[in-house]
Amino acid sequence: MGNILFICGSLNQTTQMHKIALHSMKEHDCYFTPYYGDGIVNLFAKLGWLNFTVLGGRHKRETEEYFLRHNLQVDSRGEARSYDLVVTCSDLLVQKNIRNNRVVLVQEGITEPEGIMYHLVKWLKLPRYLANTSTNGLSNEYDIFCVASKGYAELFVRKGVLEKKIVVTGIPNFDNVKIAHDNKFPFHGHVLVATSPLRETFRYDDRRAFVRKCNAIAGERTLIFKLHPLENAQRAIREIYQNVPGAIVFAHGDINQMIANADVVITQQSTCTFVALALDKEVHTNLNMAELKRLMPIQNGGSSAEHIAQICERALHTPLAVLLEKRKQTQPRLKREQADAF
Repeated sequence: MGNILFICGSLNQTTQMHKIALHSMKEHDCYFTPYYGDGIVNLFAKLGWLNFTVLGGRHKRETEEYFLRHNLQVDSRGEARSYDLVVTCSDLLVQKNIRNNRVVLVQEGITEPEGIMYHLVKWLKLPRYLANTSTNGLSNEYDIFCVASKGYAELFVRKGVLEKKIVVTGIPNFDNVKIAHDNKFPFHGHVLVATSPLRETFRYDDRRAFVRKCNAIAGERTLIFKLHPLENAQRAIREIYQNVPGAIVFAHGDINQMIANADVVITQQSTCTFVALALDKEVHTNLNMAELKRLMPIQNGGSSAEHIAQICERALHTPLAVLLEKRKQTQPRLKREQADAF
């Protein structure tokens, strides 16, 4: 019997962590925490300046509501007890109180393209979170990285992740997408648009032009927009109705079901593009289609969570000193101030 801490984030990340924990709860005490940071990052989060990220705002609120609804044991910031293992949804921040622990990292979904900020972060040794999910896995401050597919394993190795740390497990929420066909979503045959929080994460987005393009693709068909949870929903809804008054907009809801009932899916940079491809939809996206097909999460009938839980069990039975020594031997040298910022 051991203590396991699951670090959650968005609702997608939180549900994935819960699915993994369900396979460990019979043998271990599992605790959950919203995503958190240290130092100045924690200060900014407390001030509400990071409410557009998983460190606050809607994401943190929905995660805490999920914990309550499912009667999960909560240990905010993992401060109430010591842990034998930490399972985390992201290493864009590696919290100080988990660095000398067993750590299993789980890929949450699609990673963003390697834009200019990605290269600046790598060249200048800037905090990884500045490049968003394009730098997932690059901390090296974990023992095992569970990834979505062989294609993603190859991508992470090319970026610099150690191959021996990667295990292709598939990822919960995206390993059995065909079940989305069994749904009660009231619309069928529509054109679905999944937006991305480009502006909220300081990237360029000509939203009005994008909305008009979506309207042209839809033609006479019903046009439905599903907003990303990170988006400024009030602004997004206003812009959509200004350009397409007859559109239907959802700020909440199961996007997989919306995709299952759609004829066409339009995305910007969204993990749900994988769902659309797996369900054989007509897809329009800003992303590289050939690359997406190569990276497609494996479909294993929903067994990824159990597979990851088995890997966690093996990590628990590996002496901590052995894991820390292996991590030390492969850890790139970081500037002290950079490590503290993480």
